Amino acid sequence: MATRSPQSAARLSPVLRRLPVYALRALLALFFAFPVVFMLVSSLKPDQQIFGDLGSPRAFLPVGSLSLENYTAVFDRVPAVRFLLNSLGVSVITIVLGILVNSLAAFALSRMRWPGRKVLLTVIIATLIVPFETFALPMVWWVNKLPWLELNGFSLTLTEGWLDTYRVQILPFVANAFSIFLFHQYFQSIPKELDEAALIDGAGWFGIYRRIVMPLSGPAIATAAILTFLPAWNSYLWPLMVVQDEELRPVMVGIQYFFQLNVSWGQIMAYSSMITVPVLALFLAFQRSFINSIASSGVKG
Repeated sequence: MATRSPQSAARLSPVLRRLPVYALRALLALFFAFPVVFMLVSSLKPDQQIFGDLGSPRAFLPVGSLSLENYTAVFDRVPAVRFLLNSLGVSVITIVLGILVNSLAAFALSRMRWPGRKVLLTVIIATLIVPFETFALPMVWWVNKLPWLELNGFSLTLTEGWLDTYRVQILPFVANAFSIFLFHQYFQSIPKELDEAALIDGAGWFGIYRRIVMPLSGPAIATAAILTFLPAWNSYLWPLMVVQDEELRPVMVGIQYFFQLNVSWGQIMAYSSMITVPVLALFLAFQRSFINSIASSGVKG
């Protein structure tokens, strides 16, 4: 009868000890995946079957009368393509401008020496505890008074008010305290001897930022992109307050269309699936960079 060698038993023992951990992680993953699975499966079912399957495991299984009718009905009921393009454009522009502005601010706070930078960083971090709802109404008043230059033919005209525009959905959210803090912590992990060598070679501060610091900050950039994309894509309260033109509304405001008159939960699930998939795809694409950036930022913090 074959006997197991001590070496193979030693290799197996750590695996056996970690089996409960793996099992717990699998259970937690299933628990958090249930709402998403229910949403995706219900988007393929008619309303009667959705309510009929609620009391059984069939609610999470793609069984019964399945079709894409709910998805086609979404496009008949709301301008879903327009809403998706609006949210995508607003989110992408906010990400690009946010990474530029927040990384520049973090670079000045972490790599350059000037009095008051620690106090300013403390004030920036302190703004994280202020909920958006407390200053949403004052912001509406301010954006309605802000000037803007518009091109009319061959002349520039100074106008007042940003309501019902794309810029009111983008510019107030470009600067982000958490992104500045994230970049600051990540920049702190980059050796400052690189700056000194670059300065000796004649490089300026912007050259150091562009050629040395930013190329080494890929994980921080990916994390900032994810954390900027999520609130921009999920924005509901602010567009509801400042945008009345249907052509400018984002996807989250479109969800209220389905609760007017005839409510169809299959269509609601289909629309919810359409606006959730981009978020999941973005996170899955950048999850490794996201984890690396959080780990690297935590080392210096």
